[in-house]
Amino acid sequence: MIEHHVRVHPSADRLPREEQLAWKLAAVATGTGEPDGDSAAMAVNRVIDNASVAVASLLRRPVAVARAQAASHRASASGASVFGNPGRVSPEWAAWANGTAVRELDFHDTYLAADYSHPGDNIPPLLAVAQHTGRTGADLLRGIVAAYEIHVALVKGICLHAHRIDHVAHLSAATACGLGAMLRLPTETVYQAVQQAVHTTTATRQSRKGEISSWKAYAPAFAGKAAIEAVDRAMRGETSPSPVYEGEDGFLAWLLDGPESDYTVLLPEPGEPRRAILDTYTKEHSAEYQAQAFIDLARRLREKTGPLEQVRSVLLHTSHHTHHVIGSGANDPQKYDPAASRETLDHSVPYIFAVALEDGAWHHERSYAPERARRPETVVLWRKVSTVEDPEWTRRYHDPDPERRAFGGRAVITLDDGTVIEDELAVADAHPAGARPFERPGYIGKFRTLAEGIVAPADQDRFLAAAEHLAELGTSELDGLFPAVDTEAVAVYDARLPKGLF
Repeated sequence: MIEHHVRVHPSADRLPREEQLAWKLAAVATGTGEPDGDSAAMAVNRVIDNASVAVASLLRRPVAVARAQAASHRASASGASVFGNPGRVSPEWAAWANGTAVRELDFHDTYLAADYSHPGDNIPPLLAVAQHTGRTGADLLRGIVAAYEIHVALVKGICLHAHRIDHVAHLSAATACGLGAMLRLPTETVYQAVQQAVHTTTATRQSRKGEISSWKAYAPAFAGKAAIEAVDRAMRGETSPSPVYEGEDGFLAWLLDGPESDYTVLLPEPGEPRRAILDTYTKEHSAEYQAQAFIDLARRLREKTGPLEQVRSVLLHTSHHTHHVIGSGANDPQKYDPAASRETLDHSVPYIFAVALEDGAWHHERSYAPERARRPETVVLWRKVSTVEDPEWTRRYHDPDPERRAFGGRAVITLDDGTVIEDELAVADAHPAGARPFERPGYIGKFRTLAEGIVAPADQDRFLAAAEHLAELGTSELDGLFPAVDTEAVAVYDARLPKGLF
């Protein structure tokens, strides 16, 4: 790996483009060859994972709204598919609709380091453009692996959340790079597209604060759509704000660490295999990733606590990130509100731990149902759960060795009689270092579970066959990556929505 140091430069420096981070990212993307077997296999897993959560969310309102917007932009030629909708639409709108479907349930892959990310959000825009431009499955695989490489590098090297900048700023750069790799564009073109994408998708983290709204699902879809549009403009010869990262009025200087910014981004050498996708991991449970281990821990502790009415308090010792983003350290009263939105509840580890402790299970719909959140005994237990930052868990969260990195914590349950019950879990059971790491059978099982009642068994088989042979798919066969669903039922649901402009 090569260390690239990123700092602010005054305009008078005239920083050569070859020394700019955007150029370095573009060069890694355009230098991406065919992925090795392990990386390609993991990319297939993530295609399956995305389809799983997309079909499970088809009758949720934000997904239906995005789908309706996309349906109003039918393609005059080529175009791309939309989950749950017949026909083809313009690729940027397909990316919008499919990206929302993938993100809605907060149930696909993750990578956590200096910042947060859901690298699977790169796949919907790449797939849309691949269909529109007649690319093969091998082309798509190359693009996915390149996008993951860039995304992981940025998340490792540059923290956004410390400055309350939303993590999709890294996503848009990665998507632009993935598109460049897939389409075999010149480095110059990808460089311009990266800068446009970053410039137009930088926003604050209010989308994940307080009363969290449906924009949480839309934000990455917006970034994917913006990246496609940036690539289109760059291909037509348009240029960008440069240098977008290092400029004296740029990203680092005004939105991150300021004029004294100094970041190190590790990027692969020319010819080095692109294997960052193997460092990422998916979710077994539909909730913020930092709650995954706590769900598994709650299920384990349930056998030790006895009647939950006797619980006096629950204190979760965890990392800075978990405490301040989904714990009581966020200081969001909404995280304890029984009337809060689903998006808020899936970012409330006190709620999640209480429900998992009561039910011994987690379900992507039932665990968030309004009647479930308002259950009186749940509310009583929920409000007894709090978090505290533990320096040791923060250190483990940032351990440079991925084998030792930890995203969980320690639970201390105190009963009314003074009895204390403690246990800890470093990573979720489904994590690569967990008790039951997800491998291909796990992804297939997740798909079949979420597709039940939505995708007929024979159509499930057809989708899985296409996905597992992604590298061999021809230019007209990428349609097979969209499982057939009951589009009539989807249309009935969509017809109830209010109309917009389109």
